[in-house]
Amino acid sequence: MLATSRGISLVLALAISALVAAFLSLMDDATTLLILVAGALSFSASYLLINITLEFLVFREIGNIYSLLEKIQKKDLSEIANKSSKSSISPLRKINSVINSYALARQKEIDTLQKNAEFRREFIADISHELKTPIFATQGYIHTLLDGAMDDKQVRMKFLKRAAKSLDSLDILVQDLLTLNQMESGVIKFHFSDFDLKEIIEEVIDELEHKASKRKVKINFKFDSEKSYITHADRQKIYRVCQNLIFNAVKYNHDEGEVKINLKAQKNHIQVEIKDDGQGIPPEDLKRIFERFYRVEKSRNKKEGGTGLGLAIVKHILEGHKSKISVSSTVGKGSIFSFSLPLSKTANQEENPKTEPANSK
Repeated sequence: MLATSRGISLVLALAISALVAAFLSLMDDATTLLILVAGALSFSASYLLINITLEFLVFREIGNIYSLLEKIQKKDLSEIANKSSKSSISPLRKINSVINSYALARQKEIDTLQKNAEFRREFIADISHELKTPIFATQGYIHTLLDGAMDDKQVRMKFLKRAAKSLDSLDILVQDLLTLNQMESGVIKFHFSDFDLKEIIEEVIDELEHKASKRKVKINFKFDSEKSYITHADRQKIYRVCQNLIFNAVKYNHDEGEVKINLKAQKNHIQVEIKDDGQGIPPEDLKRIFERFYRVEKSRNKKEGGTGLGLAIVKHILEGHKSKISVSSTVGKGSIFSFSLPLSKTANQEENPKTEPANSK
């Protein structure tokens, strides 16, 4: 009984009332009735106050602490609530809050580890699939040659070219993986300099012009000829960003489609927007297109080629420039990818620029 708040309150209240009665009995004018009434009142008041104090400020908090410790011991942290720290006169409330915060932190760590484990499983499955395709293709061509096709010069050259193409694809995949891993680990350093972003985009358009003309895809590049587009960034890596985004806009567009590239110089930054009118990306896939090897079904399947790492590399390059890639898409109407870079301080900006008509490449 003494282990409960009521038992302790009863003992303490009896002791207090006894002391009060003993003190009053020493007084000459104290009557028996006065001593009994004073003892009863002191007992009642002491019992209530001590019981409330022990119950709400001590035993309840200790009970909560034991409950948390049991959940931690059982590793059952899923039901622990994120309680806001409330002001309390109980010294145990702070202990309870600290333990609760510790438990929540451990739960977040467990969730993170579970997500990382799931990501690792997906990554191993994806990389196995990506490596398997060119390796099996190369094996097939080489074994066919070894089985007797080597004597036919025409077949031999045809199969050797296909095997070389598969090995080139494998090399590109490995290089992209190494690049992405080095970016994530901070091994690759960025070399910043001033350069004209407009010239970079024009170089990419010239490089992709032949591929676009095969499918009669028109590339329109719009910019203001009286504005400067000098930015301070890593030229080589920004070239790769533009190359990947414009290449995707051409590749995933429909025949005789159009790719629109808008370059805008704002007060402190340059905005790049690349729009295609292809099949678009479903909403459920938009959040995952920058993950390694993630492919949107139908519009971005294996038949289109590529390593599936391009957008992941783009994301990391722009994050290294303290920027980010944005995307919006409507199924059946196309997608818009955009990013921004800082405008160099040496850029010459006019107050009233004259807009140049759309330039087509």
